[in-house]
Amino acid sequence: MLAVSFTVPLLGAMMLLDSPIDPQPLSFKEPPLLHGVLQPNTKLRQAERLFENQLIGPESITNIGDVMFTGTADGRIIKIENGEIETIARFGSGPCKTRDDEPTCGRPLGIRVGPNGTLFVADAYKGLFEVNPWTREVKLLLSSDIPIEGRKMSFVNDLTITRDGKKIYFTDSSSKWQRRDFLLLIMEATDDGRLLEYDTETKEVKVLLDHLRFPNGVQLSPEEDFVLVAETTMARIRRVYVSGLTKGGVDLFVENLPGFPDNIRPSSSGGYWVGMSTIRANPGFSMLDFLSERPYIKRMIFKLFSQETVMKFVPRYSLALELSSSGAFKRSLHDPDGQVATYISEAHEHDGHLYLGSFRSPFICRLSLQSL
Repeated sequence: MLAVSFTVPLLGAMMLLDSPIDPQPLSFKEPPLLHGVLQPNTKLRQAERLFENQLIGPESITNIGDVMFTGTADGRIIKIENGEIETIARFGSGPCKTRDDEPTCGRPLGIRVGPNGTLFVADAYKGLFEVNPWTREVKLLLSSDIPIEGRKMSFVNDLTITRDGKKIYFTDSSSKWQRRDFLLLIMEATDDGRLLEYDTETKEVKVLLDHLRFPNGVQLSPEEDFVLVAETTMARIRRVYVSGLTKGGVDLFVENLPGFPDNIRPSSSGGYWVGMSTIRANPGFSMLDFLSERPYIKRMIFKLFSQETVMKFVPRYSLALELSSSGAFKRSLHDPDGQVATYISEAHEHDGHLYLGSFRSPFICRLSLQSL
């Protein structure tokens, strides 16, 4: 009786609390069985950690020769040469200690090398930039403050650039949610993300695909006839044709992935590496799949708990997936429990090694592909 006297008022108070999200139900197929190519293994545990506790959240990685570049959670563009770490650019200012500092500090995410040896960077809050890594000149190409077709860009995420440097394809993950609230974006399953095209000569911006649920990593095909875009919330990758007879067409490159995809990068086999932000275990239990058809539970969770608290329940299971040029599962690299590679945002292949970046880790992992 005493328990009831406390429980009823508590439930009543919970009902009165506002939830920051208004999720709608989603429907997923049963996740693919982790058998065959997807069979769990410990191959990622062969990786070595580089620059541990010297980097904060190196999400995306690129190379010019043996010189490595990445962006970090404290708003810096980093050059790593001969084992030395050097800051070459910042897009924001002020303290960069918490996620609430991100809008002023900036948060560089996707990073690529252009045809002239400059870096092209997507900053979640500031927009698209070009950085000369040798002179350290920083050029703002497209500000996030500029509305595109009447809507603001709240979460600029990843980018891919044509070989001639004339076109940049990039994602704006949401018009509503910023990067610091990415978990709310996933849980609400907001469908206001877009794939856009920026013309570096005319400065024009076009929306190529709208109504995406957390568009994330992007990658041009080797022939540059289509762009792949990871739709994280939906555990799939869409394909948008940008040249040729099928220009403007859209289809599914791969659906029902064994995890929720983050960045996409080319593999030396002609396929693609996909970093999985978290897995959809089968056999096993996938919390996001379970909650997808239960929006009322999602609302209740965020009435009671902060994003930081909820993130503690995300399983530490790292997975990098290689897809063939047609989207078939080719091989998978695992680290159950994330003992060495804790979480993966991107798998970047360079010179026989796979470099693993993560927005949540204080290091980069390097794995020799020849040893697998």
